[in-house]
Amino acid sequence: MNIREDQEQKEHEYFSTYAAFSDESQGRDRQEESCTMRTIYQRDRDRIIHCKSFRRLKHKTQVFLAPEGDHYRTRLTHTLEVSQIARSIARALKMNEDLTEAIALGHDLGHTPFGHAGERTLNELCPTGFAHYKQSIRVVEFLEKDGLGLNLTKEVRDGILNHRTSGKPSTLEGKIVRLSDKIAYVNHDIDDAIRAKIFSEEDIPVEYSKILGNSTKTRLNTLINDIVTNSYDRPDIFMSESVEAAMTELRKFMFSSLYLNPMAKCEETKAYKLITELYNYYMSNIDELPENYFKFIEQRGETPERVVCDYIAGMSDQYSVARFQEIFIPKAWKG
Repeated sequence: MNIREDQEQKEHEYFSTYAAFSDESQGRDRQEESCTMRTIYQRDRDRIIHCKSFRRLKHKTQVFLAPEGDHYRTRLTHTLEVSQIARSIARALKMNEDLTEAIALGHDLGHTPFGHAGERTLNELCPTGFAHYKQSIRVVEFLEKDGLGLNLTKEVRDGILNHRTSGKPSTLEGKIVRLSDKIAYVNHDIDDAIRAKIFSEEDIPVEYSKILGNSTKTRLNTLINDIVTNSYDRPDIFMSESVEAAMTELRKFMFSSLYLNPMAKCEETKAYKLITELYNYYMSNIDELPENYFKFIEQRGETPERVVCDYIAGMSDQYSVARFQEIFIPKAWKG
């Protein structure tokens, strides 16, 4: 009995002709024996969920740095919300939900501590630059499992790399995640901003609310249904012009009202200083890198600049603060 083959056959019976079928995957860089129970994309999903980088997302900033309160989003809860939205759309469109879920769960694995503030800082410091979507690929292809990577399929890696706004995923499942990422963060960031009393629901321009709705629930319902309605049984994933325009303008409102708001961003200067000091310290003390990172330089020919960025990017907010305190803050005498 081969459960995987049965599932693959059912995909061809049920999925849209535009879906990515598991038994037609371009495969992995390193060939592996097929699982008798899970499809190739189900295995990718499981590998991502069980990797260390995924677990560290629970202590990485989404928007608010070190918020006091249990209900603000983290990079992990953002990832889970993207996954839920993307899976709902994929299921309705009869796409490959397993591929969609794997891409969604892996799309932010390369994010830094302190959110985009950390990303901007490493981009300034690293001679080769730094972008979280590229780092997510580096995580799954190289950094995980001490240099072996997760050996994910090409379709999952393509979706992770191209989840950014300017990305062009090669599968419809990847396109679903690309839109779901924006739907998720625009809506949950509104929710967090209202919780933080930065603005209220009534402050959102009425021209956007008339189209999208005046609550997180109604906006999500509008956006998801609009994508499904316009993309059903078609070889692309897109929104209607009016809804897409409203979401684009709402995103601009979020930049001016939240993402660049001094109240929400007041601690970013400290995050910049912390990451810069850690980077400079490890560049001057390469031998103090953890052994599994140091060997990338000694045995794999990676540059110190690249590996120091890898190490810092992998840190959680809490761990980066702890390392800073350990290195730079004097300890009390215990005589």
